[in-house]
Amino acid sequence: MPAPAVHDAPGDVLEFLAFAEERRWSDGLPSVPPTEELVERAVAATGRDAGHLVGLVPPSNRGASVGAIAANAVMAGCPPELTPVVVAAVEAALEPRFNLQALTTTTHPVTPLVVVHGPVAERLGFNGGPNAFGQGNRANAGVGRALRLVLQNVGEARPGETDRATHGTPGKYAYCIAENAAGSPFETFHAARGGGPGGAVTVFGGEAPHNINDHGSTDAAGILNTIAGTLASLGSNNLYLRGQLLLVLGPEHAEVLAREGYDRRRIQEALHAHPRARISLAGVSEGNFDRYRRTAPHVFADVPDDGVVPMLDGPESLLVMVAGGPGKHSMLVPSFGTTEAVTVDVSPGPARGAADG
Repeated sequence: MPAPAVHDAPGDVLEFLAFAEERRWSDGLPSVPPTEELVERAVAATGRDAGHLVGLVPPSNRGASVGAIAANAVMAGCPPELTPVVVAAVEAALEPRFNLQALTTTTHPVTPLVVVHGPVAERLGFNGGPNAFGQGNRANAGVGRALRLVLQNVGEARPGETDRATHGTPGKYAYCIAENAAGSPFETFHAARGGGPGGAVTVFGGEAPHNINDHGSTDAAGILNTIAGTLASLGSNNLYLRGQLLLVLGPEHAEVLAREGYDRRRIQEALHAHPRARISLAGVSEGNFDRYRRTAPHVFADVPDDGVVPMLDGPESLLVMVAGGPGKHSMLVPSFGTTEAVTVDVSPGPARGAADG
């Protein structure tokens, strides 16, 4: 497909902000003007042609070329070497099983979370340690923001129009973390997801992270009890749309679990079977119960009005990784429900700095 169109635009950042806002290219924050030179360097870092079509981005179903993705990555503040990560994130989000059309147009506060893992995360300086979900890291912020700009500027996901989110979520500005592989006492998330030797991204259709605070438990049973109680939420999409949830263990919680022989699979099995990871339907409105039975008959068809149902369809419904820094906290990221996490390897492209001239 042809390369992105070239526009006569101001080079001054504040003037470009107004220019971009007029054309609805902006997320509300200042952007780097995507000059031809900067976009060419970003494209060169991918090792692909600018006109190479990555896929069609809903809801507009306009084509996302490497050049268009690179232009949005530049606007988001990504240096050239991050562009292959952005391209991989777009590729993952466009996989049909991720269900981007629904995630983009729903009233639910969901957005793609990009998890960067494997050697690429350390090589390019992504943060999977302290404040992993927060501010202060250019790689995390740039890649997360770049994906959002692609969804907005290519897919035309416009708030209040095609993006019908009731409240939205701060993650719609930027939502990207890395795995803390060094802090993982069991098999890495990268290995569990089958990532390639250079590194990969996993895109997960998630809500904002929900804190799991357990400062008091000193054994695995106590921590698992707290996690299970956080999993069980009557207002969660995962109750009736089912699907996956993402458990992001803090290193301190992970270490306690590993010390007692828990690996990823045993954690998944324990939480699937845990009595606290179940929801009592007593008092649920008739309208909600009817909706649950229509949407997930395999779970609710034979359950009495005051019955109990599990939050997880099976152990594999819970993805488990380690991220974060010191402190007795973990995070739970519920999902939209009808979405599946997708992992895509990051194409190596030229060596770091090779695209800088």
